[in-house]
Order: sequence, then C-alpha cells, then structure tokens
Amino acid sequence: MLIRCPHCKIKNRIPEDRLDEALQCGRCHQTIFEGAVVDLSESEWADIANHSNRLMVIDFWAEWCGPCKTMAPQFEIVASQLPAIRFAKINTDLAPNLSSTLAIRSIPTLLLWKNGRELDRRAGAMPASALRAWLERHGSDRS
Repeated sequence: MLIRCPHCKIKNRIPEDRLDEALQCGRCHQTIFEGAVVDLSESEWADIANHSNRLMVIDFWAEWCGPCKTMAPQFEIVASQLPAIRFAKINTDLAPNLSSTLAIRSIPTLLLWKNGRELDRRAGAMPASALRAWLERHGSDRS
C-alpha cells in the first residue's frame, strides 16, 4: 500500500505485514506515523484499518468546517505527545463513501480504531486536554 509521509509528502510503499512497525520515509527518513498526523484517502484507510493492530485516532474533517480548523492544531499537539497511538485525518469531501459507511453525521468526528473495528467515537471539536483525557481512558487498548 502507499502511505504519504506527513513530513515531505512523498508516497511510500508499505507492505501490509509491516504496518505495526515503526516506519520511516524512504526520502526524508523521518518516522511516518509516530508523533505526526497522516492524511489518508479512502483507499489508504481501507488498507490500514483492515491490516493494522495499532490503536488509531482518525479525525474526519472538511476544509470549509470552522470547528475542524479549530480542532486541527489540538489534534497535532496530542499526536506529538502520544507517539504510541497513530493519528490520521480523512477529508470527508474527498471520502464520501467512507463517511457514509462509517455513519459520519457531523464533523469533526473522531474515531478510535483498533484491530479492524471501532472502539469509540466523539463528535465536535475539543481541546488537546480533553482529547488526551479521552484517549487515556482507553489506555488498556494502546498496545
């Protein structure tokens, strides 16, 4: 599968059986997931959601959404603080089928995902402290 590096934006070919490893970009050599938010397409999401056993938080958002713009820096702060969790963003305007399949009714919506299934979700923008507290309540799911 192809995953775009959040640092240099180049696509990296990642074998499905290596998704749970610490992955480095082939160009800039920075870590792809840990401590950074990765933008995912519908097809990238399908590959990752079905093949990764790591805890993930996915932010469903849109460029025109004011609360989404407010939430974005908070999401990035928590991603940098909790490198054991993978953080991703999916633009609902570019992923309408996925948004429908996952019943995304409002944005921003955050999904907590692991082992191919949804563990929890939250709708609406939240500050970094509230996001971190929500994730810490799921602490036993992190491995």
